[in-house]
Amino acid sequence: MKAYVFPGQGAQFPGMGKDVYEGSVKAREQFELANEILGFNIKDIMFEGTKEALQQTNVTQPAVFLHSVIKAFDSLHLKEGDCVAGHSLGELSALVVNGTLGFEDGLTLVAKRATAMQMACEENPSTMAAILGLEDSKVEEICDSIDEIVVAANYNCPGQLVISGTREGVAIACEQMKAAGAKRALPLPVGGAFHSPLMEPAKEALAAAIETTVFHTPICPVYQNFNAMPSEDIAIIKSNLIDQLTSPVRWTQCVKNMINDGATQFVECGPGKVLQGLVKKIERTMEVGSAV
Repeated sequence: MKAYVFPGQGAQFPGMGKDVYEGSVKAREQFELANEILGFNIKDIMFEGTKEALQQTNVTQPAVFLHSVIKAFDSLHLKEGDCVAGHSLGELSALVVNGTLGFEDGLTLVAKRATAMQMACEENPSTMAAILGLEDSKVEEICDSIDEIVVAANYNCPGQLVISGTREGVAIACEQMKAAGAKRALPLPVGGAFHSPLMEPAKEALAAAIETTVFHTPICPVYQNFNAMPSEDIAIIKSNLIDQLTSPVRWTQCVKNMINDGATQFVECGPGKVLQGLVKKIERTMEVGSAV
C-alpha cells in the first residue's frame, strides 16, 4: 500500500510550482483558475514573490495547496488500496487528491480557512514553538501546569513536538522545557497559535464553509489529524476537518497507523521534503520519496 502525504504551512519557498506550471498545459489552466477563485495573482507571488510575501497566512496556505494538488494531479494515479494524509493544511490537499473534494471547492475552503485563521491570530496575539528532545508526556505536563493558554499542537515525530498558545504562555513553557532537559525550545515565525483553543473563531467560520460544500465518496481512506484514524465516511471527515483547527496534529500516530495498516512506501506531494524526514524519524526503515 502506498501512502501519499501532503505538507502544510512552512513548506513554502520562493519559486515554488514554477516547474510544474511550465511543464503542463493542465497545470497552467489550474493556476489561472486559482487566480480567479482567490481574487489575486497567487501565481506571481509563488514564482516571483519574496520569502516574506509567501509567509502571509492568506498566501501561504493556498500556495502550498496549489503546489501539492497540481503536482499530484500531474504525476499520481491514486487507486483503491492506497491511502492519503496531510499535515494540518495538507489534509485539504489530500482530500482533493483522493476525490473527496473538487479542486475549486478545495481551494475555496483553503482560502476561507486561511482568512479565518489570520483573523483569529489578529484577535488574539499568540505564537508557537518547537520543543526538541523531550518526551511528549513531559511537554504535556509542563503545558498543563502553566496558568496561560499553551498546548501541545503538532506531534511531528518522537522528540519533536510543537506547542501553541499565548505569547506569554509559550515563553514561560519554553523556559520550563529547557530546564526540564529539552535540547532546544525554538520560537517559530508564525502568525499565531494554530491548533489551539485560540483558533475557536476560525473553527466556527470553517464549519460554516464546510457545511455548504459538496463532499464526495473518496477513492481511498484519509488518515486525519484529529484522531489519526482512517475514514471514508463523509460526515466523519467533515467533523474531523473542523475539529482539527483547535486540536493537535497527531502526525506521529497517523504515520504509525498507516504503517500498521500496511503502508510500505510514503510519497510526499508538494514543496520540500519535511514529511519524508518525519516519516524516517518515526520509522527509519520506511521507503520514502517525492511525487515526480
